[in-house]
Amino acid sequence: MKKMTMAVCFAAVSAFAQWGGGMGGGFGGPQGGGSVPDAEKTADVNYVGDGKTYHTLDIYIPKEVKESYPVVIHTYGSAWSMNNMKGSADLSTICAAYVKAGYAVVTPNHRSASDAIYPAQLHDIKAVVRFVRGNAAKYKFDTNFVAVSGFSSGGHLSSLVATTCGLKEGKSGSVTVDLVGNLGEFTSFSSCADAAVLWSPPTDIYTMNPISMGGSGTMEGKFIGVEREGNKDKWMVASSPYYASDDDPPIIMFHGTSDNIVNIEQSEELYDSLKNHNVVTEFVKVSGGSHGGDKMNSTENLNKAVAFLDKAREAKTTVKKDSTVGFVPRLAKSFGMEIRGNRLSILGGDGAFRYTVVSVNGERKAGGFFRKELDLSQLPVGIYGIMVEAPSGTSNFIKFAKK
Repeated sequence: MKKMTMAVCFAAVSAFAQWGGGMGGGFGGPQGGGSVPDAEKTADVNYVGDGKTYHTLDIYIPKEVKESYPVVIHTYGSAWSMNNMKGSADLSTICAAYVKAGYAVVTPNHRSASDAIYPAQLHDIKAVVRFVRGNAAKYKFDTNFVAVSGFSSGGHLSSLVATTCGLKEGKSGSVTVDLVGNLGEFTSFSSCADAAVLWSPPTDIYTMNPISMGGSGTMEGKFIGVEREGNKDKWMVASSPYYASDDDPPIIMFHGTSDNIVNIEQSEELYDSLKNHNVVTEFVKVSGGSHGGDKMNSTENLNKAVAFLDKAREAKTTVKKDSTVGFVPRLAKSFGMEIRGNRLSILGGDGAFRYTVVSVNGERKAGGFFRKELDLSQLPVGIYGIMVEAPSGTSNFIKFAKK
């Protein structure tokens, strides 16, 4: 993997992160702050219930009235060094494009590396995903489609949310980390994402260019808790290409060819890993694009991001609308599901659940009823979509790769 020589001191990164005047920065790149046009904002909602600023989020609902709205959770970049930058999370650019396209947008804060080391930040964003699913009725969230998005270090966290769906632990050598956490009151809900949009993301922390803190270590080392040398396993469990698998959701990456903060090979590595697992993925190389800024956030790129989300949502809806699925999802309190080996487990629900298993081409493979756990071991090798309906009429959907 090609490397580019660079060093960014901690003071410079912090200065970028604190730009005012409607512009924020993170990981050395400008982020569009300001406001989100044509949206109703609900500010400073605590998604954990602990009263901490770093566990608050803002919600932007399109002003066009609808029964419900698909959701994009967009996380700011800060080299994991800031815990209160949701007000500078590309609001006037990326978030505005999502809202204009009809998506509800959630911009969360998360703990900085000074507050806690990895995987605390991943726990925070997964708690946000569960919060969205647990508050579907309150905020008119359509939890049939919840995507994650992020710039720079926010893209890194979003990439981990997308690639660790269904995994409770990350393991490399003798190192084991909890990938889920237990934050908030909605721990029974799924923290999986239905798609991901990554903007200039570091993905493989172990192989990325070091970001110096001016002689006192690296930003990555502060985030992980130890420096790279002699600690490969601790760095690997924070790297999304390491977790890529056949059942990952659709993922698109945007990376500038002139990015001198996060080398473009970071997106290339994740893209190659996803392609090797036949995941639906796209990689947009932005000619002359730097780390954030106008070229990255061009109208063309924003439209590509929205089109990718729309396509992922349409693909999921197509499975749900298959004529063999004799029910329609309704907005109500949801329930969680997860795959454990070859078994599907229900989280947060009781009674007899109706299920339909379809292949990637929409062909019905199985159906019936089950309680708590469904044995999937008899399915042939392949990738499937499983629609489950609770006795209350609420439905949920999950992908399953039978290996």
